[in-house]
Amino acid sequence: MKQSVTAPPPRSWSQTEGYVEPQKDDESTDNTMSSTAGGVHLHNGHARRSSADSNYEEDARIGIDTSRTLEPLQLLRSTDFAQQNLDMNKEELCAFATKPADLNVRFTCRIQRHREGMDRLNPYYQLYLQNLVTNEVQWVFTANKKRKSQTSYYTIKGSAKSQNASNNRRDSELVTLAKVRSNFLGTNFTVYSNGRNPNISVQDYSEKKRNIDIREELGSVIYEPNILGFRGPRKMTVLLHTLSKSGERIEFRPTKESETLLAQHKMGEAEHVLALHNKSPQWNEETQSFVLNFNGRVTQASVKNFQIVHDNDLDYIVMQFGKIDQDAFTMDFRYPLSPVLAFAIALTSFDAKLACE
Repeated sequence: MKQSVTAPPPRSWSQTEGYVEPQKDDESTDNTMSSTAGGVHLHNGHARRSSADSNYEEDARIGIDTSRTLEPLQLLRSTDFAQQNLDMNKEELCAFATKPADLNVRFTCRIQRHREGMDRLNPYYQLYLQNLVTNEVQWVFTANKKRKSQTSYYTIKGSAKSQNASNNRRDSELVTLAKVRSNFLGTNFTVYSNGRNPNISVQDYSEKKRNIDIREELGSVIYEPNILGFRGPRKMTVLLHTLSKSGERIEFRPTKESETLLAQHKMGEAEHVLALHNKSPQWNEETQSFVLNFNGRVTQASVKNFQIVHDNDLDYIVMQFGKIDQDAFTMDFRYPLSPVLAFAIALTSFDAKLACE
């Protein structure tokens, strides 16, 4: 039985004691949308089209409100995550991938989509940490979309160093860190660690894998179905397990469907579930567009663009994701998300949503 805990909140999420109020920065204080025209916007419910846009992006896209845009130098804070050395062994890599960001620390990232040749329908994605002052990037994870799968299925991997006993050299190995799987309609996604599926008998696994722990559930993403076909931005909910009172992640390995985040959320059992939502963009009458203020981190309108917040604190941007080029995107996130969970959430935005568009 999982012990009772309370989600450690930025500011007003709850009245839990023992948490330091995060310092506000310019990125998180603008809760109003200016009517000043600028950047890329929707026009009459549609953005300006480019030849690279996919067909399913025909409905309302999120444009960019540039009435308050900061220069890159201003965006870099002492709280921005910066790690010069990502040379980690397997244990260190797994800990880094799943550890929630520290309070007052922001990760600024880039995502590059690769969909060349025969793999165009099954692209792969690379996540990089980005220094906003030097614009230098460091590769962190790669996600591959599985071929011939009935539902969308991504595998997220990172590189770990290992000591080669034969020649005393440090070798690299790819380590599977997480998997992301959707339902048939692409409206529900679940993020798991790399472990044993409890629905598969232990005897069906190879002898080498029988002693592997049952997979850990890291989070879920729900896209609200658009049954009536109304035009407008997507509506999404991000579910994760509450953390300990010290802000640490608690491992949770459901063995049956009723124990999963999606099931608990559906039944209204919110005691151990933290629900986040995308921030509703504002309609700009002057430009006839839905807009959000990304503070210069997003430059192109797209149905994929979003910001994630908690309903009790709309100024605290937990995560933002958006398009800057045909196959390039930015992704920034903060507490309580971890690097691998934030990347997984971004991956869910790339899929066509049959019932949401």
